Amino acid sequence: MQRHHLPVLSRLAPFEAAARHESFTLAAAELGLTQTAVTKQVAALEEDLGTRLFERRNRAVFLTEEGRAFGRVVGAALADIAAEAARLRGARQPGGLVLHCQLCEAFYWLMPRLSRFHERHPGIEVRVVSALAPLTEAPEPFDVAIQTTGRASGSARLSFTASDAVFPVAAPGLVPTDSLPLAPGDLAQYRLLSHRVLPQDWMDWPDWFAALGLPVPRGLDPVGYDSFPLVLQAAVAGQGVALGWERTVAGLIEEGKLVRLCDEAVPRPTEISVFRGTRRGGHAETDALLAWLRAELGAG
Repeated sequence: MQRHHLPVLSRLAPFEAAARHESFTLAAAELGLTQTAVTKQVAALEEDLGTRLFERRNRAVFLTEEGRAFGRVVGAALADIAAEAARLRGARQPGGLVLHCQLCEAFYWLMPRLSRFHERHPGIEVRVVSALAPLTEAPEPFDVAIQTTGRASGSARLSFTASDAVFPVAAPGLVPTDSLPLAPGDLAQYRLLSHRVLPQDWMDWPDWFAALGLPVPRGLDPVGYDSFPLVLQAAVAGQGVALGWERTVAGLIEEGKLVRLCDEAVPRPTEISVFRGTRRGGHAETDALLAWLRAELGAG
């Protein structure tokens, strides 16, 4: 190994944390440093490498393609070092795979079918970690992650994407059966439920109408919730109409807890992203989980 090709090693941990969070502020909080210190370390690393690793825009930072690729390499290397150090110290590493998944998909889509993976691979343990926050705020390293495309993913490596479709749903009886299917324009007469997040990296009602080429109904004012599971539970309880992602609400529709209200749906060809993480583990086991998810999601 030619050591003169290595960057200053003390700069790698601040960069890796900043790349994972896509935030200098969160990286500083994690490492117990000031934001200024992280900023200086990353700037010095960029100068050494002769390339920009982050774009700075409006007091926020975003990984460049070079930064994302370098972040994956550095993240994997630091994860290997941490795992080997733990082994030498005698710490027991938790077995199995860590599958990070958005809470709603974990509860409504993943858990009802995970037994099929265990039947096919009885020797592989999978620990599901659910979350409302994007991958950049993941509390621990993961082997595989599932989240909505477009949400912040930091330096996580995209493995594949899968499609979904979005259409309105409500509890049976909220809309008279003889009025179904509703025209999209008729939805405004009902109480609409919305998942509000900042940034709004989730399709909301104005986006849904726009995607169908329809004007947003005048005076549209959905009731906002801070998580999609709450939106679905409010819909099941008969409190209004929610946008339903087909993969997530299919089980609720089969159980008779929700009904589809419109024939119209917005197709989302790359709505779901599946990532390979940097946690040190068996590559064959991770490959098996990714292959199973690809088959379950019908991804090519």
